[in-house]
This record gives sequence, structure tokens and C-alpha cells, in this order.
Amino acid sequence: MELAVAATFVWLGMVVGISFLEAPLKFRAPGVTLPIGLGIGRLVFRALNAVEAVLAVLVVVGLLAGSPGRAAVVAFLVAAAALVVQVLAVRPFLSRRSDAVLAGDDGPRSRAHLWYVGLELVKVAALVTAGVLLLGR
Repeated sequence: MELAVAATFVWLGMVVGISFLEAPLKFRAPGVTLPIGLGIGRLVFRALNAVEAVLAVLVVVGLLAGSPGRAAVVAFLVAAAALVVQVLAVRPFLSRRSDAVLAGDDGPRSRAHLWYVGLELVKVAALVTAGVLLLGR
């Protein structure tokens, strides 16, 4: 169970640190243009999502090794589902939009970013819930 707790809180820390600190702040740094920021964001979020997938597997292993409560499992499943939706459904739209911007297109903004952020908020709430519930076991 300790593995599940540790992986859950590491996952939470990475999402908060990258999605809610690094991502918005990089565009405020001197000399970071929109294309540069988008290029950095693509790399960072691709890496983050890969690490999140590994951490999700570690949580599963930890949950299988212990006896988690149903609520903790449900909270973890919500976080994992949010990640899957982000990677498979939302990120392709974000990639198309960033491709267009990098090619010089100033077309309408995509709402996909709002969906991604909303799913990040869901994921954070689910990870906090899962982690706290697992700590109580």
C-alpha cells in the first residue's frame, strides 16, 4: 500500500508543479515567444503524460498488493480516466492547434486547452482524495 501512496502523491506533485506552475509561468519569462512556449510545452507535457502513465501503473501495483477501500480505488480510477481522456481525446486537438500556430496561423483559439485544464483539476482532486484515503488505510 505504501507504493500506491507514494506514487499517488508524486503524481499529484508533478501535475501541480508542471500544469499549474511551470506551464503558465514559462510564457511570462523574458524572450519566450508563443512558438517557443508551445514547443517547450509539447515536450514537457509529453514527458509528464509518460511519467503519469508509469506512476498510474505503480499505483495499480500498490493497490493490488494491499487492501484499499473502494473509495480510494474509485478516486484513483477517476484520475486515471482523466489522464486517458487527456492523452487520447484532448491532446490531439492541442497538437493540431499548436501545429497551426507554429506554422503562422492566427486562427480562432481552441477550447481544447480549457478541457485539458478542467481534466487537470479533476485529476488533482481525485489524486488528493485517493492519497488521503490510502493514507488512512
